[in-house]
Amino acid sequence: MENYIKLVRRAKRGDIDAFAELYAGIYENMYRFALYILRNTNDAEDAVSDAVTDAFASIRKLRSEEAFKSWLFRILSNKCKDKLREYACKRETGMDDMAELTVDSSLEMTECIQVRKLFFELADEERLIISMHQFAGYTSREIAEILHMNENTVRSKESRALKKMGEQL
Repeated sequence: MENYIKLVRRAKRGDIDAFAELYAGIYENMYRFALYILRNTNDAEDAVSDAVTDAFASIRKLRSEEAFKSWLFRILSNKCKDKLREYACKRETGMDDMAELTVDSSLEMTECIQVRKLFFELADEERLIISMHQFAGYTSREIAEILHMNENTVRSKESRALKKMGEQL
């Protein structure tokens, strides 16, 4: 953790290599998170790229070095929300990236499509919480910090959302 804090401090002073090292350690989670929110590889890559660019440009404003990861995900979350608003304005829902899925049988494919459909019918906040936990691997505590919520609220919202999906299967 101490090395992590030192890297963030160096990045805040404008050290590009330190920022790149921090980014390298979180890129996969960021991309996975954006992909499940946006359902389109190009848009997910764009959202991650935009978030990282914005983060690098404003890293000096980061108040707490410990909050780097949550701060970066907050920026990414906002980029994804902006992209979802664009979809709504264009009356698009984004293209499903079914190529990302590897399914052995048509039954499994049907179930997978149903789960994805139910997932995207959830409210934005519910999708965000589930994505952060299930796809990006964040704990309830980390999600609570990122979204400025109570940890118990995060767990109950996720539980209700998953239950809602389960009831509709």
